[in-house]
Amino acid sequence: MEGSVNLKIENGVADIEFFHPQSNSLPGALLRKLAATIEDAGKSSDAKVIVIKSSGEKSFCAGASFDELVAINDFETGKNFFSGFAMVINAIRKAPKFVLVRVQGKAVGGGVGIACAADYTVAHESSSVKLSELAVGIGPFVVGPAVERKVGTGAFTQLTVNATEWQSAAWAKEKGMYASIHSSIEELDAEVNNLAQKLSRSNPEAMLMLNKVFWQGTENWDTLLIERAEMSGKLVLSDFTKKAIEKFKAKA
Repeated sequence: MEGSVNLKIENGVADIEFFHPQSNSLPGALLRKLAATIEDAGKSSDAKVIVIKSSGEKSFCAGASFDELVAINDFETGKNFFSGFAMVINAIRKAPKFVLVRVQGKAVGGGVGIACAADYTVAHESSSVKLSELAVGIGPFVVGPAVERKVGTGAFTQLTVNATEWQSAAWAKEKGMYASIHSSIEELDAEVNNLAQKLSRSNPEAMLMLNKVFWQGTENWDTLLIERAEMSGKLVLSDFTKKAIEKFKAKA
């Protein structure tokens, strides 16, 4: 698997860090590894809170791997690829512990989905966001429920329709995607670490009950997000989408 996902549990905090050399993009194998690692952290008795981050300082997550997208030639392969995003979002949703996400740079597509699926997300002031899926002939179907749940229908629609325009970290904070934004990586890390340590000493039973309250009404997501993956899996096979992805890759 190109890229990596690493888990470290220390002082009650499960620290999950993912990396991919192409701006922390997410190929299918990495998505499945990330989902499995979140599940493992949720099951660990040593972990009281989960923190998800990516490596480096420039990009939090560039979303789907274009190399993998353009290589999809049948519906099942497409469905399986997009199901990886469903697995990550559902792993966060079903984690029996609070999930914090640290966003240190730009977030695109699936990266926006991860930021929105978290219970609490903090970001650097450079962490602008974009849902670029429509620009390459598909749509943010799988991440959509997580994004809409966090920022509301109006903001989700704005991100989806204006698919080529970045929205600033300040915009994301105003819409509720980010709880706070910080002017330096040091401040960002201090905020994440301080909150994680506080939560590691909080009542785990109370946090579990609160988690159930937070996610009430999403019990159908196991099936809903797979249905959404099927939509994307169908669209990615079209000539329109394949040409759009190739054109997008050429500009990158």
